[in-house]
Amino acid sequence: MPPSFSVTGGRPLKGTIRPAGNKNAALPILAATLLADGPCRIENVPHIRDVETMLELLAHLGATVAWTGPNSVEVDAARAEPRELDPALGARIRASILLAGPMLARFGRVSLPPPGGDVIGRRRVDTHFLALEQLGAAVTVGATYQVEAKRLVGTDIFLDEPSVTATENALMAAVAARGRTTLRNAACEPHVQDLARFLTSLGADVQGIGTNTLTVEGGRPLKGAAFALGPDHIEIGSFIGLAAVTNGAITIEGVRADDLRATLLAFERLGGRPRLDGTTLVVDAGQERRIRPDLGGHVPKLEDGPWPAFPADLMSIAIVVASQCEGLLLVFEKLFESRLFFVDKLIGMGARIVLCDPHRAVIAGPSSLRGGVVESPDIRAGMAMLLAALAAQGESVIHNIGQIERGYERIDERLRALGAQIERGDGTR
Repeated sequence: MPPSFSVTGGRPLKGTIRPAGNKNAALPILAATLLADGPCRIENVPHIRDVETMLELLAHLGATVAWTGPNSVEVDAARAEPRELDPALGARIRASILLAGPMLARFGRVSLPPPGGDVIGRRRVDTHFLALEQLGAAVTVGATYQVEAKRLVGTDIFLDEPSVTATENALMAAVAARGRTTLRNAACEPHVQDLARFLTSLGADVQGIGTNTLTVEGGRPLKGAAFALGPDHIEIGSFIGLAAVTNGAITIEGVRADDLRATLLAFERLGGRPRLDGTTLVVDAGQERRIRPDLGGHVPKLEDGPWPAFPADLMSIAIVVASQCEGLLLVFEKLFESRLFFVDKLIGMGARIVLCDPHRAVIAGPSSLRGGVVESPDIRAGMAMLLAALAAQGESVIHNIGQIERGYERIDERLRALGAQIERGDGTR
């Protein structure tokens, strides 16, 4: 049977942990190595399934890829060719669509199978292709996406939504387009910023990094370079939640404070007191764990949104934390209409949650969680279920952990180092 985690909860976790490199930066940056005329060495790469799949896709195109260390990858795309992407590989991860921009820029054409990834609701791809069309590409939609361009020309683009991956695709194509491209309503998450910094390290001219307007002077030669990924702010938020639900004391080293502003505000609303000390974040034991009401005693609302708002990928974690805090909280998940459906698994473990509609839920805490047999529906909900299991009394078994391992490197080993009772099994109890 597929592997599972057996977890015995109810123990405070304590110790020091370092976040992995940002998964959502690793994938577009690896795709962008197709733009360089020499080898690229990427450091602090999380050794996870999604990264392995992206490397397989690059190798399928003819690039030379190699792990040169536990978290170091070298990619030389000099011999890459405009092959049709393997549909089986593309179906594994949504990030396969990130090859559209660099392949179009490098080869003038790309045949792309529909991307895979988490099933958390409709995830439109229109914004990607509308942006590429404005740069001069012709797009044909059928069983695959066929994109061709004899020449890419810079232009002024207003994205119809601040999509992270569409921004990244447009940015990678724009660095090869002749002339200036202005990307407006662009996403500006930390991983988008890291991609822009990587492109500048190759020789591209990208201005406005960290804002929602990027200006690119395209057509410059791009050389191979070395680059180190920033820390994964979603993993950091998961560790803050882990300390909160187990009433533990965790020190997180190697953080970027600017990436955590909305996250820290959210956990403070839930009664936490994470402390920043330079690049170290400390979560002490004995957190208040009391939801702070709005002025006048009104029920507070936690909602996600485009950066720099609270990240959608941390909403599942916040829900588990709220279930262990005193008070009421309304959560409003705006981006994906299926992401909150995992709360039925928390309710089965004893959480008091009312799912109002596909985007909103009310959590009443604290509730005593009990161990159970659950399944990981997607990366982030899977990590949330792991937090719930560590907070619960008794034993839990989590199936379909391949979803968790798509986004979190060696998570069982790293949590054991904090005192977690977690074992990897073959799916049997």
